[in-house]
Amino acid sequence: MGRFVNIAIDGPAGAGKSTVAKLLAEKLGYIYVDTGAMYRAVTLQALMDKIDMGDEKNLTRIAESVDLAFKVDETGNTRIFLNGFDVSQQIRTPEVSRNVSLVSRVPGVRRKMTRLQRELGAAGGVVMEGRDIGTQVLPEAEMKFFLTASVEERARRRHAELIQRGFAVSYAEVLEDIARRDEIDSHRALAPLKPASDAEIIDCTGMTAQQVVDTIAARVSGRIN
Repeated sequence: MGRFVNIAIDGPAGAGKSTVAKLLAEKLGYIYVDTGAMYRAVTLQALMDKIDMGDEKNLTRIAESVDLAFKVDETGNTRIFLNGFDVSQQIRTPEVSRNVSLVSRVPGVRRKMTRLQRELGAAGGVVMEGRDIGTQVLPEAEMKFFLTASVEERARRRHAELIQRGFAVSYAEVLEDIARRDEIDSHRALAPLKPASDAEIIDCTGMTAQQVVDTIAARVSGRIN
């Protein structure tokens, strides 16, 4: 391919951003950055420290003090490390999912995570996914996409993922959690969830992850070649 660009992928919970971004990065030979994992890691630390999710001062302190790092394992999967420990599985528990939107809306937490994310994207050649990548983190990204799907479809996907991982949760619980996270993410005062003005919106209801990847890859190829 030609020159390297930054690709921003945003969207609500359960839209398939992580899967699509990872596959896209592999296809293009880019670096994959899961910003949601960073907020989840901070949330995990707050839960372990038994911090009240309304205590913005202590949540900010945790965000400023934790050491976060991404590493690629021998199978090519990206792992996230919190203070030197691999927490890639722990951050995907239902308890972390229920609380991550409460943590990510804290201004001090977002400021710290945004600084780290911009550093990761400084060299280009990054596929970065989250809630505010195209609007706040990498507003100058050459390619921006906003993935969405019906709330029922997103809940179905997330429920299947959790069941596969061994968590005993009902579809109704996941649907309620997804709807609650949508409400929090879309109405927070700082960096609310919304498409960037120059983002291409892709409704992936009924689409496979590979179909979405191929759609985005074709757009990127047409832009840089």
